[in-house]
Amino acid sequence: MVSKQKILIVDDDENIAELISLYLTKECFETLIVNDGESALPAVENFCPNLILLDIMLPGMDGYQVCREIRAKNPVPIIMLSAKGEVFDKVLGLELGADDYIEKPFDSKELVARVKAVLRRYKPTVSVSESIDEKHVEYADLSVNLTNYSVLYMGKTVEMPPKELELLYFLASSPNHVFTREQLLDQIWGYEYIGDTRTVDVHIKRLREKIKDHANWKISTIWGVGYKFEVRNG
Repeated sequence: MVSKQKILIVDDDENIAELISLYLTKECFETLIVNDGESALPAVENFCPNLILLDIMLPGMDGYQVCREIRAKNPVPIIMLSAKGEVFDKVLGLELGADDYIEKPFDSKELVARVKAVLRRYKPTVSVSESIDEKHVEYADLSVNLTNYSVLYMGKTVEMPPKELELLYFLASSPNHVFTREQLLDQIWGYEYIGDTRTVDVHIKRLREKIKDHANWKISTIWGVGYKFEVRNG
């Protein structure tokens, strides 16, 4: 019997939380609801969710702080929920490590579609057949392994959310190839992703904070076009 994927719902509005749980339960997910930020942290450890739906406006510790705390030690996918629709709020959530952002009020079908889309792209486990053909790129002082979702930079492991790692791997596996923001959005987030190209810019910014320019390679901006993983000869 295949075990159900688990969704942690963090929202102080009990009615909304129960409604979300109902939607997801109908789609054969297992859910757990907590109503404040402080309760979310131990719930992540004990429930071991496959994905977290995290409201921003929480009593005490808000969603931004909860996201920051989780991201410090756990790459579990996070979708932030908020009635705030300002670009600043979306960008801040993404900068803190969220994988997606949904505005309230939301359509139930859209919510379920977003959850499934994020889960499809986050595959922390590796089957035997995948391990035979390992997806791995390596440069001086940088190793990116998509098979086991690991990054080694300057001899040290670098923790990063799935989308950041997938973006780095995609760029690094096609050195000196220029990709537009739209191409990167389609490749990493998928055609059904309801977002804009600023999502790519935010993830590139976070990658550059963790992976600095090297003498032999760097993530380059091609102004007016997009990005490339630039590899220098010699």
